[in-house]
Amino acid sequence: MKEIDIAKLRREMDEVQKNSRLEHTIGVAYTAASLAMCYGADVEKALIAGYLHDCAKHLSGEELLKICKKNDIPVSETEAKNPSSLLHGKVGAFLAKEKYGVEDEEILSAVCYHTTGHPGMTLLEKIVFLSDYMEPGRDKAPNLPLIRELIFKDIDKALLKVLEDTLMHLKNSDKPVDAMTQKTYDYYMGI
Repeated sequence: MKEIDIAKLRREMDEVQKNSRLEHTIGVAYTAASLAMCYGADVEKALIAGYLHDCAKHLSGEELLKICKKNDIPVSETEAKNPSSLLHGKVGAFLAKEKYGVEDEEILSAVCYHTTGHPGMTLLEKIVFLSDYMEPGRDKAPNLPLIRELIFKDIDKALLKVLEDTLMHLKNSDKPVDAMTQKTYDYYMGI
């Protein structure tokens, strides 16, 4: 893995993110590092992916769509209708590589899928996905105490519960469900 200066990366996130987003980013990075230690994953990769997971979140929906079009990044119909929520992961992975010099495919994939997940996730992808959901600054998601307890005991059960709660929230609030989130839930229900 090409060496990434984590302190420099944190400063770069400070330059592009508002204070509340930066606090979330730091929370995700440290939560991911803690989970990596718990499960024997690479702590440095977890920190890097945590810091970069929202590196494109500050961009407008229009800017995200423009980057996707210019760089041949596939966009689904659901993503096109909700680019700010659903495309910042894909564009974030692109920026992580092109702007921040990350070459590690596992980190790039963890950034890409931190919002929707995908069937057959790696341990690092699970860690970043779950860290984004339950970092210490999060307080609105249902079942957070249960998920925070479960995550240090059984990461796959925690993942399934987060996917279930996410789908329930989206359906109850009439928000569109990204097909990848549903596929991820269906995959983990079948294990």
